[in-house]
Amino acid sequence: MTCTTLVSAEILAAHRNETRWKIFDGRCSASDPSTGERLYREAHLPGARHADLDRVLAAPAHPGTGRHPLPDRQAFITWLCEEGVENESQVVAYDDAGGAFAARLWWLMRWLGHEAVAVLDGGLQAWQAIGGALESGVAPAPGPARFEARPSLAPSVDARDIAAMVKRDGGELLLDARSQIRYRGLQEPIDPVAGHIPGAVNSPFSENLDPHGHFLPPERIREKFEAFGANSADVVHYCGSGVTACHNVLAMEYAGLRGSRLYPGSWSEWIRDPSRPVEKS
Repeated sequence: MTCTTLVSAEILAAHRNETRWKIFDGRCSASDPSTGERLYREAHLPGARHADLDRVLAAPAHPGTGRHPLPDRQAFITWLCEEGVENESQVVAYDDAGGAFAARLWWLMRWLGHEAVAVLDGGLQAWQAIGGALESGVAPAPGPARFEARPSLAPSVDARDIAAMVKRDGGELLLDARSQIRYRGLQEPIDPVAGHIPGAVNSPFSENLDPHGHFLPPERIREKFEAFGANSADVVHYCGSGVTACHNVLAMEYAGLRGSRLYPGSWSEWIRDPSRPVEKS
């Protein structure tokens, strides 16, 4: 079988020993970059490898970029090959935050044209809830593989596109995946400037989830995004650094709303240029 958005813990348990299935632990902490690797070494799903946000799923930040620029394309492909990922692999990413970080790997795989990638619905907690075992240490590297990029399945925009959208002020919908308090500019614990991109509408990624950290039923998610009144191809997502916005892209795809776009640089890139407008409400 092929999973392209979400996969349940039960289905993962049934297939995890198949060599085609590659599992990645995407846990991390915005405040401490070392947290993810520490948690991985303490306990992870059997056979899972660590996908570090700062070292693998993003390039180093530079003046003018956001906090988590997209990784170098070839460097990311090289990492995938080292991790045993092939074009026939079923990739599964998980975390302990409702998919907030795992969705970044999901989006990057689609960026390289790989469709067989899914996020574990409910994450580590869902795996433990079905009695799934954990192991410590570092899972053995599976050995080199061959992976070739294909036409991208993940449309994106850059800061110039966003500036043009702001200037047009109509036709497209810009959705901010951050919490309401950050969107409104009432509090900004991470970036040096508070507020949001003018014209953006707040759609916190956390609203895609139920109280147990599972994604809401697809019809509920579809209803949520359709209430904004824009066709999915006209929707652009952003967040603080292009990570949790992937969660909204994933949610829309899961709900059958195909083709929404990501602004990878997001808020932390937008505010690098003081001439770009900022809005608070």
